[in-house]
Amino acid sequence: MQPAVADAQPTVASNEPRDEIVPGEDPQLSQLTGLFVSKPESATATKGKDITFVAKVDSSNLTRKPNMKWLKGKWLDLCSKAGKHLQFKETYDRNTKIYTYEMSIIKVVDGDAGGYRCEVTSKDKCDSCTFEVSVQAVQEEQQQHNILEAFKRSGDAGEDAGDLDFSALLKKREKKNKEMPKEEVDVWEILKEARPCDYEKIAFEYGITDLRGMLKRLKKMRKVEPKKSDAFLKKLDPAYSVDKGRRIQLSVEVADPNAPIKWLKNGQEIKPSAKYVFESVGNKRTLTINKCNLSDDAAYECVVGEEKCFTEVFVKEPPVTITKLLDDVHTVVGEKVEFEVEVSEEGANVKWMKDGVELNRETAGSKYRFKKDGKRHILIINEATKEDIGMYYAFTNGGESKAELEVEDKELEVLQSIADLTVKAAEQAVFKCEVSDEKVTGKWFKDGVEVKPSDRIKMTHIGRTHKLTINDVKPTDAGDYTFVPDGYALSLSAKLNFLEIKIDYVPRQEPPKIHLDTTGSSSKNIITVVAGNKLRLDVEITGDPAPTVCWMKGDNVLSEAEGRVRVETRKTLSSFVIEGAEKEDEGHYSITVTNPAGEDKAELFVKIVDVPNPPENVKCISVGEDSSTITWDPPAFDGGVPVKGYLMERKKVGSSRWTKLNFDVYESTTYEAKKMIEGVLYEMRVFAVNGIGISQPSASSKPFMPIAPTSEPTRLTVDDVTDSTCALKWRPPEKVGAGGIDGYIIEYCKEGSDQWVQANETPVEKNQYRVKGLPVGEKMLFRVVAVNIAGRSPPATLSQAVTIREIMENPKIRLPRQLRTKLIRVVGEKVNLVIPFQGKPRPVVTWFKDGVLLEDKTVGIRTSEVDTILFIRSTERAHSGKYTLSVQIENMSDSADIHIQIVEKPGPPISVHVTDVWGFNAALEWKPPKDDGNCEIIGYCIQKADLKTKEWFTVYEHNRRPSCTVSDLVMGNEYSFRVFSENICGHSDEAGISKNTAVISKTGLDYNPTPFKERDKTSSPKFTAPLVDRSVVAGYTTAISCAVRGFPKPKIIWMKNNMIIGEDPKFLMQNNQGVLTLNIRKPGLFDGGRYSCKAVNDLGEDQVECKLEVRVVQEKGEEAKK
Repeated sequence: MQPAVADAQPTVASNEPRDEIVPGEDPQLSQLTGLFVSKPESATATKGKDITFVAKVDSSNLTRKPNMKWLKGKWLDLCSKAGKHLQFKETYDRNTKIYTYEMSIIKVVDGDAGGYRCEVTSKDKCDSCTFEVSVQAVQEEQQQHNILEAFKRSGDAGEDAGDLDFSALLKKREKKNKEMPKEEVDVWEILKEARPCDYEKIAFEYGITDLRGMLKRLKKMRKVEPKKSDAFLKKLDPAYSVDKGRRIQLSVEVADPNAPIKWLKNGQEIKPSAKYVFESVGNKRTLTINKCNLSDDAAYECVVGEEKCFTEVFVKEPPVTITKLLDDVHTVVGEKVEFEVEVSEEGANVKWMKDGVELNRETAGSKYRFKKDGKRHILIINEATKEDIGMYYAFTNGGESKAELEVEDKELEVLQSIADLTVKAAEQAVFKCEVSDEKVTGKWFKDGVEVKPSDRIKMTHIGRTHKLTINDVKPTDAGDYTFVPDGYALSLSAKLNFLEIKIDYVPRQEPPKIHLDTTGSSSKNIITVVAGNKLRLDVEITGDPAPTVCWMKGDNVLSEAEGRVRVETRKTLSSFVIEGAEKEDEGHYSITVTNPAGEDKAELFVKIVDVPNPPENVKCISVGEDSSTITWDPPAFDGGVPVKGYLMERKKVGSSRWTKLNFDVYESTTYEAKKMIEGVLYEMRVFAVNGIGISQPSASSKPFMPIAPTSEPTRLTVDDVTDSTCALKWRPPEKVGAGGIDGYIIEYCKEGSDQWVQANETPVEKNQYRVKGLPVGEKMLFRVVAVNIAGRSPPATLSQAVTIREIMENPKIRLPRQLRTKLIRVVGEKVNLVIPFQGKPRPVVTWFKDGVLLEDKTVGIRTSEVDTILFIRSTERAHSGKYTLSVQIENMSDSADIHIQIVEKPGPPISVHVTDVWGFNAALEWKPPKDDGNCEIIGYCIQKADLKTKEWFTVYEHNRRPSCTVSDLVMGNEYSFRVFSENICGHSDEAGISKNTAVISKTGLDYNPTPFKERDKTSSPKFTAPLVDRSVVAGYTTAISCAVRGFPKPKIIWMKNNMIIGEDPKFLMQNNQGVLTLNIRKPGLFDGGRYSCKAVNDLGEDQVECKLEVRVVQEKGEEAKK
C-alpha cells in the first residue's frame, strides 16, 4: 500500500488558494472554519497499486463528534461506494482529541482519476479541502503480457462487477524528443459525440467549471440526428433538471411492448418503491422519482435487451430567502454593534459585506465576529469607530438585506464639577470632579500653566473621579485651577482663595461675627444642590467669648443630633450637613450667633435641583410613506432647572432594541422622524434634558405605521342603470401599500358642475355599489376614491356622463346543466331548485306543471330579481312530472322545462311458484310486481329456506329475468323460496313467497353421465351485438359499443369511413371480455360519419357498422332569429 499523504503539514495546505473552486462545484458562500489539522494532498497513483489519503481533525473546541464526507467530483458521495475497491477508516486519540480519517483506493484504475473533496461538519462549523488524483501506467518492463489479465473486470465485488479493462493490451509509445506543436481541440465537437455520463470527465479535463452552462449551450448547438434503434422508438433526453423536493418523470418509448426493461442509477439497478415508481402504458415506459433530493442527482440508464439510453438528472436546491431584515443602527464611538438577520433554513450560508467589500474571518481579525444561532445570523462589531460608518449587506442565494450604521462621537458628561475653595496656610486643598467615562484622562492647569506633580502636589485618577490635592497650602498656590479632559472641547474651572490670618490686638470682648461668603449680587445667599448629593456648608464664626450658634429652617430649630439633616459645631466652625438631598429640604435657612458682646445673623436659601420628569402624551399626529410626525407635552416638573431640549428614540413593535434619533438636544416638542420602512409598526419615546441630566424615558407612544394613500381604483364601469339608480363596479387600486384599503367612497355630480355629492356615508368594502335617488333623465358623472388610514386616494372618474334611464333587456333563463336531464329523487326527500334568469325591467315569472298553471300548495316558489326557487319539503310520487318555467317582459318571453321523477321501493313479485324439480335442482317463475316504485325494475333477489331450519339464504342477486333455476339443493330436504324485487331505491320491503315447495327425493336417483366429448372451441369471429346508429351533441364525450366472440381471440380493427383509426389520442379503444367500446372524446362536426368494427382471426372475419351523427345545440334566441 502506498500512502499519498502521511500527516501533511499545515504549511502545505496553506499553499493552496483559499478561494479555489473544485471543478464541478459551486462556490460556497459560508465562511469555513479551520477544523483540519492535516489535509490530504494531491497525488499520482500507479495503476494497479493501492493508495491512501489521510485527514486529521481537531475536536477540542467541538461540542459533538464531527461528521466526515469523502466526495468525488461535484456530488458523488464515496461513502456509499465502500467495499473492496474503496475502504474507509476512522480512529480517535483521547489524549490529543484528534480524529484521523483514512480513505484507501485498492488497485487503482483509470476511472479513479479526478478531483476529490473531503468535508467535515459539526453543528454550525464546517471545513473542506480539495485534492486531485492522477493515474499513471506501470513501467513497460514491469507489465505482464498475459492476455487473460486484460479480460478481468475492475473492482473485486464479483464476476459481473465493474467494467472490462483492456488497457493492459495497449502498447506504450515512447516519447518523442522533439515536442510536436499542440493542435487546437474543439471541446464542443468532443461533447457532441460523447455520452452524457462522460460530460463531467470531459469538462474536468478541459477546465470547464460551469457544468450547467455547458449543458445549456450544448443543448442549443447540438443537432440531434435521428439514429435508428431496434429497441427504442424514443430515447431519454440528454439531461433533466428538477427542483429539490419536486417530482420528475423520465420517459422512453420501446418498439416491443412486451420487452422487459431495467432502470439503472449510477450503474446500480433501481427497484420499484414509493420513491421510484415504474409505469407502463402501451409502448411508453416511465420512471417517476418522487421528492427529489441531492442523492438523486446522478446518471440514469434505461436498458432494453442489449441496447441502452443515458441521461443525467440535476437537482436544484431552493433558494434561501431572508425572513427578517436588517435594522439600521445609530450608535456612538466605543459601543458594541450587532446586525442580525434571519433566513428561511437552518445551516444556510450568509455572506456579509460592507460597502461592497466582503467580511470574513480571515480579513476581519478581532474587529468583527460572526455568530450563527439556528436560522439567525449575527455580525458583531466589538467597538464601533468612525471608520465603521457605512452600508452593511447580508446576502443569501435567494435574497439580500441591507442596513446603515451611523457612528457619532461620544459626548462627555460632567457628573460633578470642581468647586471654589478657601483655605488657610498649611491646610490641604482638594479639587475633585467626576465625568461619565472612566477611560478619559486629563490635565490640570493653574492660571493657564500645566500643573506638574511634586511631593506637595498630587494628581489621582480613580474610575470616573479626578483629584488634585495640594498639601501645606501657601499664598503662592492661590489662583484659577482648570481641568481639561483629553480629546474633548471641555474645561472645568474653580478658584483657590488663600485665607491670610492676621494677628491684631483686640479687646477682651468681641462681638460675634459670621464669615459667610456672599459672592452673589443679591443679599440673599442661594445654595444649589443636586438631588441625592451631599451638602456640607462650613461657616466660620468669630467672637469673644465663644458665641452660641443656632441653625433654623423657617421657624424650626435644627438640632445637632445625628441624622440626615444635622449641625456639626467646633470651636470656630459651624457646619450644616444634608445627606442625600431631597426636594423637601428646599427652603429658607438662617444661622444666628450670640455672645455677651452682641449678635449676628445670616440667611440663606437652599435650592434642590434634579433631572426633569419624563415628557408626557407622546403621540403620532401624521404619517407619510417613510416618515412620521411626533409631538409631546413638556414634563410636568423641570427639576428646578430649565429644560434644554429632548432626545428621541424609536423601535419596531416586537423588538427590544431602541434606536437613537438624535444626539444633540432637540428644543421643539414636534419632531419629524425619517428613514422608516412603510408597513412596519413603530413606537417612540422621548427623554427630557436639563442642566442636571437626562430624565427617565416617557411612556411609549401608541404603535403607528408609516403608510401612504393607495393609487386610484381601476376599471371603473357602469354595471346597471334604472330610472333612479346607477350600479357601478371597479377593481382595486394597482398600488395598495402596507396600509391596505378600509373601503371606498362614491361621489357623483351633474355634468358641467363641480359640486360633488358623497353617495355613501361610510366607506363600502365591496367593489360595487348602487347609487340611489338620482334624477330621471339627467346626465351624471361618477367617481370612486379608495380610503385607508393615510387618507383618500386620487379619484377614478368615469370618462363619459351616464344618462339616468331604464335599459331594456330581453328575458333569458340560465338553466343549470344538472337540470337539463331528468331529476330523480326518493319519496320523502326535499327538492330545492335555484334557476337564475335575466331581463329588464323585472320579468314576470310563471310556473307550470304538465302544461297547467302550478297551484299545488305543497310546492313552494320564491322569486327575486335575478332568480327563482322551487322547493318541495317532502316529495311524493304525485310530484313527478314536467315543470315549465316561463319569464315574460311585455311581449317577449323565455321558457325552460324541468323533468322531475319521484321514486320509491317497489312492491313484491306476484305468483311465485315452483314449476319443476329434478335431481338437486328446482325451477322458479314469478310475475313482476304491480307497483314498480315509479321506475324500472333492475333485478330480483332469490332466497331459499329449508323447512327444517327455516333459515333464509340468498341464492341469486340482481337476477334480470322473472325466472331462475336453483341448484345444489340437499337430498331429502324440502325447500321454500321467496323473491324480492329491486329498483334504484333498493329491495322491496316485502317478498313474494312461493305457493308450493320443492322436495328433493332420496330414491330413484340414477345418474347416467354421457361420455365426455372434447368440444371444438375454435370458431370464426361473430358479432353477438351490433353497432347502433347514434346522434350525439357536439362537445360531449360519447361511446359506441358492440360484442364479438371467436377463438382464437380475434384482432379488432376500428375504422371511420373505411379508414383505419390509428393511435389518435381522440379515440380510446377498449376490449373487455369481448365487449368492444370506442370512446370518442368531445366529438365535433368533423367526427360524424360511418364507423365500422372488424374482427379477424385465422378462421375468418366479421364486420359491423353504424352511422354517427354529431349535432350542434343552438340557443333558443338564435333559433327564434332564424
